[in-house]
Amino acid sequence: MQRDTLIVHAGYRRRGEPGPFLAGPQFSSTYMTPGDPADHALTYGRFHNPTWTAWEEALGVLEGGEVVAFASGMAAVAAVFGVTLTRGDVLVLPSDCYYNVRRLASAWLEAIGVEVRLVPTKGHHAAALDGARLLWLETPSNPLLDVCDIAALAEQATVRGVLVAVDNSTATAYLQQPLDLGATLVMASDTKALTGHSDLLLGHVATRDPVLAAALRTWRTQHGAIPGPMEVWLAHRSLPTLPLRLSRQCGTAERLAAALISREDVMAVHYPGLPTHPGHGIAQQQMRAFGSLVSFDLGTRARAETFLGALTIVREATSFGGVHSIAERRARWGGDAVSEGFIRFSVGCEAADDILADVEQGLNRIPDLGSRIPGV
Repeated sequence: MQRDTLIVHAGYRRRGEPGPFLAGPQFSSTYMTPGDPADHALTYGRFHNPTWTAWEEALGVLEGGEVVAFASGMAAVAAVFGVTLTRGDVLVLPSDCYYNVRRLASAWLEAIGVEVRLVPTKGHHAAALDGARLLWLETPSNPLLDVCDIAALAEQATVRGVLVAVDNSTATAYLQQPLDLGATLVMASDTKALTGHSDLLLGHVATRDPVLAAALRTWRTQHGAIPGPMEVWLAHRSLPTLPLRLSRQCGTAERLAAALISREDVMAVHYPGLPTHPGHGIAQQQMRAFGSLVSFDLGTRARAETFLGALTIVREATSFGGVHSIAERRARWGGDAVSEGFIRFSVGCEAADDILADVEQGLNRIPDLGSRIPGV
């Protein structure tokens, strides 16, 4: 069957089996376990839940590996770091990856004696890999959407005995499958495009290494980073529409990027689908499409805020990947090397012509004075 068909049916009851398509969420903190606990598949709610199991099986279809679900993307990040790194180890981390990952590395890992080496996503990683334990990649990166070659870096890491973990949140496993490209672990914030409705906090880690999978489950149990059954059930219900949602979003994002790059009042456009993007060729090789995020630079805070204030259907909010288009001035949070006028735009599922028209009228509301900013 085609992959889209497999995703629609992933984790659901098989054809011919009686009962609901998808069993309802299992709300149990404890289970009846007379006698020896080892005789029972279900014992306690922090250890296992049938709703998680169905969700993890479904995600395994996308990832091509064993999946462990977590309460959030950052809980999944912490689990990967926790089961792979200890005092004296070296972590190679993108200097431009999600800023909370960098904060976690400096606040926790460096404090316990892990050396953190920072390398730009589109930089040269080979020298930094010597003596390393874990290489962390994020591609496309958030928010600059830089791209790195997962297969090439995984090959370089493997010959040095370095584990490779990929943050796949911007692409999702629908558009990019890092395990097939040689990664050891794949982490994703399912809060974003995978669930796609801006109403859940979830994350997961996928791997083909059964020892690491077991370690991740133990970490989840011991640290209590468990997902809620209702959140997991809602996420699973959203999964069959993932191909439809992302196909529409990616198509509109390509049109938006092309429209933005044609305007003189936009200083820079970042989108891997543009032939002018430095990582376009690599993205073509390892991605099915180029994603729903488009970033662009309007130069100054005033210009960016004028643009955001003029939008009529695009909402001003953080996060990305939902069915509603949202945009924000990314520098308001700090932590990223972007200008005060840098916009991160998450393309939703509205009609493409409506999104493009809203962006156009918003840009046209910016005063002409200073539209070309020297030095930007």
